[in-house]
Amino acid sequence: MTRDQQLTPAEVAWMTSLASWVSIAFNPIGGWMADRWGRMRPLIIAKVLAVIGALLVTFAPDYSTILFGRFFVGAAYGIDFAIAMAVLAEFTPARFKSRLNVWQGMWYMAVCTNLVLALWFNSWGVGDSLWRYSVAATAVFGCLILVLQLCLLIESPTWLARKERLEDAARSMTRIYAQSFVAAPVSERLPVINQAKRGLANVLLIFRGIYLPRTILAATVQIGQSIQYFAVGWYLPLISASLFGKDFQQATLGALVFNVFGIVGGFLSPTIGRILGLRRASAIGFALVFLMLLVLGLFNGKMPIWAAVAVPSLFILFHSGGPGANGKSLSTLSFRSELRAGANGVIGALGAMGAALGLLVFPLFRQQYGLETTFLILSVVPLVASLICFTIKWDPTRSAVNPDNEPDAPQFEADAVKVVAAR
Repeated sequence: MTRDQQLTPAEVAWMTSLASWVSIAFNPIGGWMADRWGRMRPLIIAKVLAVIGALLVTFAPDYSTILFGRFFVGAAYGIDFAIAMAVLAEFTPARFKSRLNVWQGMWYMAVCTNLVLALWFNSWGVGDSLWRYSVAATAVFGCLILVLQLCLLIESPTWLARKERLEDAARSMTRIYAQSFVAAPVSERLPVINQAKRGLANVLLIFRGIYLPRTILAATVQIGQSIQYFAVGWYLPLISASLFGKDFQQATLGALVFNVFGIVGGFLSPTIGRILGLRRASAIGFALVFLMLLVLGLFNGKMPIWAAVAVPSLFILFHSGGPGANGKSLSTLSFRSELRAGANGVIGALGAMGAALGLLVFPLFRQQYGLETTFLILSVVPLVASLICFTIKWDPTRSAVNPDNEPDAPQFEADAVKVVAAR
């Protein structure tokens, strides 16, 4: 794409990071939409925006149109990720909290699928237009997911109950569990004190009291993992090319090998999180990523071929098995239902800032300082993140208190709404 569009390093940096800059704004917007309109509609809107963005980039005649398309992609990403994890948390039993991390394995499956498709499209002899075919594939997948969501997505009963729409909540639960649910009679219902109606004041609660250290922890993991992944992991094809040569097929196969370790780590992350807890898994993962970046910075170009393959692979493994998955999970599991989407939006925006910085600085630093020095500079990020994770002790998978039922905040009592089962 760089050769086809004759892009400078600065243009590459802005093009790749623009979606993340846009998602900084749309993460909290997505959280607001989810609190106000429910979970379903914003997710559908996000898919529509994603397809529009992919089509604009696919058929873009110039660099400006590519940037315009990337704007839509960033909006879609910001809205979607603010809500998707909240939905999963509201559908996941408390004893299976760590299973939320499965999303990380799916992420790397998508990355590997993209690389395999790129190899397939390259075999068609499309030349420097290869990038258009790869982006077009994302539009196809976006349309497919949009259709599936329209057919299968069910509104969150938790959100409906908070809005006092108990009949709708009962219908949602009937579809989810394939059993008959009805709303409790009006005479048996307890009043709902819905803090989600407080708007900005409600969002600011995550920066106060017991929620402040949780917010710091989740934001640290989210920002740290975003910077290290989008600075290093996102550019693995370039790193692979520096290791194995400029041949497209060899460089892509190398990147594919690296990302297979992401699939392994991503699907192991629920088990790791269950054994160690999300906080410790993040702290240890960051520490190991720091070591891998240190090795890359000090010995890149001097290692035997097996080590040159092993170190980036271990970087991805430690990232995906620890902090890569845990940023979203920590922000999702640390707050009550009425705060969850908003908290995900704010913390997701901070993570998007990390992603934007990573995407922006890597090509610029690489041009200015060289690959090895860039690795050493970036190694500071996981080091600092690891120290913070070791310092803050909150872990939702180790707490005996359910955030939806905090004893020090009875006004948020989760049992304020009843939905009873009837066969």
